[in-house]
Amino acid sequence: MTVCPRCGHENPAEARFCNACAAALDAPPSGGREQRKTVTVLFCDLTGSTALGEELDAEALRIVLARYFERMKTIVERHGGSVEKFIGDAVMAVFGVPVAHEDDALRAVRSAAEMREALPELGLLGRIGVMTGEVVTGTTERLATGDAVNVASRLESAAPPGEVLLGEATHELVRASVDVEPVEPLELKGKAKPVPAYRLVRVRPVPGRRSAITNLRPLCDASSASAIVRSRAALQRRIDRTGACALS
Repeated sequence: MTVCPRCGHENPAEARFCNACAAALDAPPSGGREQRKTVTVLFCDLTGSTALGEELDAEALRIVLARYFERMKTIVERHGGSVEKFIGDAVMAVFGVPVAHEDDALRAVRSAAEMREALPELGLLGRIGVMTGEVVTGTTERLATGDAVNVASRLESAAPPGEVLLGEATHELVRASVDVEPVEPLELKGKAKPVPAYRLVRVRPVPGRRSAITNLRPLCDASSASAIVRSRAALQRRIDRTGACALS
């Protein structure tokens, strides 16, 4: 799928021109300038991946990580976001570029909640940070830069395994739709003052809204299933050693 930089229409991957507005899909947006936009940034990273790599053979680890990246990307895109890049075991996603929605912050938080639920199903543990703010986006590359990106990354690093931390700006935008618990202001690298943060407990269900989780694809082959079983077993052994909650 290729998203038109002019109108946001979704086109087939092989399309050279937008089927809605006829703009060239391989050309930068008109104006040729960087743009400032308010977006919501999400960082998700795995915890214990080094130990997992020691307990799984290379092929099993490759299968598990490939399914992890595919699952996270699918969740992000289902909620209207776009994956900016993969960094090691981390996923950086942005909501509001190239297409903006009024509820981009809530879309990002819903995505974070679904990602948190999906990770144990893959036999993995992770942590997530979400922050809203102004960023600069390029014209030939959509990579976003700005304080919101840095804070989202720091929030992810500060989150306990299995948790989602929201920045204050994101919380203000979604507070009517989520249940959270405030945490002690965080001393984050590069920030002069402690940064307020909130632990996401849940996203409140919307009456009549069908959960996107029901549309997730099942595991499709025996090798993938076997790798995930082994990764879950390895994760359970680590949990047993640390005294954390067992996998269900």
